[in-house]
Order: sequence, then structure tokens, then C-alpha cells
Amino acid sequence: MKIQFCGAARNVTGSAHLVTLDNGFKILLDCGLFQGSYKKDIKSNSTFLFDPKEIDCMVLSHAHIDHSGRIPKLVKEGFTGPIHATHATRSLCSIMLLDSAFIQEKDAEYYNKKQKSKRNQPGFEWRQPLYTSQDVDNSMPLFVGYGYNQWHPIHNDVRVMFTDAGHILGSASVTLEIKENGKTTMLGFTGDIGRPDRPILRDPQPMPPCDYLITESTYGNRLHESAPNEMTHFLKIIQEACVEKKGKLIIPAFSVGRTQEIVYLLDQAHTAGKLPSIPVYVDSPLAINATAVYGSHSECFDNELHRYLLIDDNPFGFNNLKYLREVERSKALNSSTEACIIISSSGMMNAGRVKHHLFNNVENPRNTFLIVGFCAEGTPGRQLRDGAERIRLFGKYVNVKAKVEMMDSFSAHGDREEMKAFLQNQRERVKHLFLVHGDYDVQKSWKDTLLEFGFKKVEIPAQGKIVEL
Repeated sequence: MKIQFCGAARNVTGSAHLVTLDNGFKILLDCGLFQGSYKKDIKSNSTFLFDPKEIDCMVLSHAHIDHSGRIPKLVKEGFTGPIHATHATRSLCSIMLLDSAFIQEKDAEYYNKKQKSKRNQPGFEWRQPLYTSQDVDNSMPLFVGYGYNQWHPIHNDVRVMFTDAGHILGSASVTLEIKENGKTTMLGFTGDIGRPDRPILRDPQPMPPCDYLITESTYGNRLHESAPNEMTHFLKIIQEACVEKKGKLIIPAFSVGRTQEIVYLLDQAHTAGKLPSIPVYVDSPLAINATAVYGSHSECFDNELHRYLLIDDNPFGFNNLKYLREVERSKALNSSTEACIIISSSGMMNAGRVKHHLFNNVENPRNTFLIVGFCAEGTPGRQLRDGAERIRLFGKYVNVKAKVEMMDSFSAHGDREEMKAFLQNQRERVKHLFLVHGDYDVQKSWKDTLLEFGFKKVEIPAQGKIVEL
């Protein structure tokens, strides 16, 4: 068999890895969007390194758009096979892919409206969305849902097992048991490795030992802040931003996973009487829908949340918390002068309502932006993380006068030591370890760590590389 690395190779987004068996059967692991600069990623998102019509089945690790976001494009171009995923992943994809299509449709509509004056120029082309809502509707019947920790046949010679990755609701590590040429090979894909002792979800569960393993490397060169310090640090930022400076604390957060964790932390602080009496807004229709999905999949919750439900039957709701769907209410926040917390997507500030909050609030020194996760190169979030003094938004430059804070402890990705612990049971059996889903400099550091940890062969494959196993 062979593996071709078709995305998230020496970068973080666009997860896609093609496994081709000796008999020609093709399995695609993930099919995610490349996220970052529009101009840089439009070509990557518009083309595949394979023919979608030749893919026999897909196995999806989780619903984040950088892992699932090109599924409707895959179907649009001829894929008709089953999409194997956990039950919760299917539920989240049903709302997340529609949201993605809606954003692309609106972006294309806005761009074409702005470019009408150029329509008669030679070479001018109207912008088309990568896919539409109809393409999403065509994709969802292909999903097949499974529980954790059970083997399921996906071909006469292949079985799959999903193991709880503890990353977001329904996230899984994938193990393929492949029988060919008279032998059995265990091929693993970690997906995104979650973190132990985090709110809401169970801890990541170890995968069965594998012969070959594809593993993520997002935070392979750093450690996260510990949980007790996290709440203290978070409350300190809220106190300074909203009480002392009487400004807005704007938190760009992915609608699925990060938003629910932040709201749960605020709910706990409110229950304990530690949260200042200020309005908190979740300004993201997708986050609202995702929170409802979280509530319907309590089988994924950890014991801590189940115990918390005994004293608070709504861990995602409290006095002063308001969920905003209407565009008009979102726009009103930008002209409001009240001290408040705004949680809005996207987490990298390259799209969604938070991009407008950034544009309208970043020049006010009373305001604070709290970045709580990874931001890809080329995004406004990365520019803020890197200390930019001005950034370009909606065709204009704005000066960064607001305070910028960072808390990577909110990340749903395991840090260096947490990933080492997750991979510990793989050291004796794994013949070849492949690093994906990480910046190249981080991956080189992570590779050195893994070799010191006892892995014998560690490779950082380039985009498009094909490896014979």
C-alpha cells in the first residue's frame, strides 16, 4: 500500500491523506479546507491531488473545517462513496458545512458586486463559491455514523476503529486494520490529539499499537499553561479589560469546541460568584447551533461535567449571557460603549463576525483582544499574535491600539508533553511515524523530541509526497 500526503503537510490546515491499497482500493483520511490567505489558498482549495471519482470511501477524524471543509467539493466533483465518522461528527458537520457554504456564497456575491465595473475587461471572471448549500445537502446522506472503540468493516480487507481523541465533540483517532498480501498491517491516524483534564470532554484515549502512524504536531515545541493558573489568568484579564478599563474584551473563538469551553468556564466562574456583573455575548449563529449539538451528545461528556450538571442543568447559560443570531444585534455591539465580553468566530479572525469586531474596535486602547488558539500564517489573528502595529482589513489599514492578550492553554490541541504521553504506547511497534498538521519549524523540533523519545523513524512529508509502505 501507499500513502499520499495531500494536505496539512508542513502546514496546519487542509488535512487530507490518501491511502491506496495494492488492489487499488482508495481510502481518503479527512478532506479539509486550507485556511489562511484567500489568494494563497484559493488554488489549493480548488484542486485535488487525486481524482475524487476514484476514491472508494472517506474516513473523517472530526468536524473542524480544516479537516472536513472540502467534503462538499469532493462530492461535487464525483465522489459517491461512504463517509465514515462518529455520530457526533456527523451531527456537527451537518451545521458546519452549511455554514461554510453560506460564507462562500456570500463572499462570492459580495466580491462580484464590488467588481461589476470590471466585468467587460479582458480575462475578468466572476468569483464562484467553492461549493454551495446544495452540495452540502448532497453530501450528508453519504455519512455513516459509528460509536467509539468498536471495529467496523469498510471493505472486505479493511476494518476501522474510532478512538476518542478528546479534541472536540465526536473527535476521533482512526485505526485501520488492513489485510493484504497475506499479512495484517495496522495503520493509524491520530487526527488532532486533544488534552487531558480539560472541561466538557473525556480525556484522549490511547490508540491500538500501529505499524505506521500519521500524527499531528501543532504544538510539538511548547507547553500549555496549567488549568488552575488558567482560571486565575482569565479572570485577571476580564477584570482589567472590562472593570478597570471599562472596555470590551473580544475573544475570537472557533464556533465548535473553543466557544463552548469558554462559555462553560464563564458559567463556572458565575456560579462561584467570581465573574463581574457584565454582559457576555456569544455572537455567532454557528456557535449557537453547535452548542445545541453539544447538549444532544452528552455521551461525550467527561465525569466532571456530569457532576456539574447536578448543580447547574445548563452549563452553557447563565445570567448576563446572551446568544446573538441577528446581524443587526451584532452590528450594534460595534457602536456600543458598554464594557462587555464578546465571543465571536472565526478563531483566526479571517472571516465571520469577529472580523468586523476587529475592524471596529482594534483602534480603541480601552479594548482588549484575547487570542485563545492557533492562528495560521497570513490571518489577522497571526498578525496580532506576532505584534503587528497595523493590519489590513476590508481594503483599509487600521492601527492596533487595543491590547492583545494570548492564552494558548485554551487550545484543544495537546502540547509537547501531552502528545508524548498519548503516543507512549506506540514506541515499540511503530516502524515509521509521519508528522502532519504543524508549521514546518515546529515539526522539526517535534521530530527531534520523538527520536529522543524512542521512535526509530520519523518523517515530515512534503505536500504531495507518496510513500510506499
